[in-house]
Amino acid sequence: MKISDLKDGASKVHVTAKVIEKGAPRDINTRDGRQTRVANAVLEDESGTIVLTLWGDEIDKLSEGDTVNIENGYVKEWKGTLQLSVGKYGKMSVL
Repeated sequence: MKISDLKDGASKVHVTAKVIEKGAPRDINTRDGRQTRVANAVLEDESGTIVLTLWGDEIDKLSEGDTVNIENGYVKEWKGTLQLSVGKYGKMSVL
């Protein structure tokens, strides 16, 4: 699947792309009152770019320049920007 094919609400997304940017993690409070870390990374393939939302331990698993494979991810729109997430049923691996 190519990044340019991703749409809001897409599920079972499989993408392989390069991490071209990784933001600093920040602490947030979740809806259920827990505190966790979140960070954004920008993924790029030959068709375009998308923001990858990283939660908790996912943040430390990748760096700028890595090629990452996302399996069974999903896409949501947040503040007008499409964002790819691994979610609890997905898998992220650095190639």
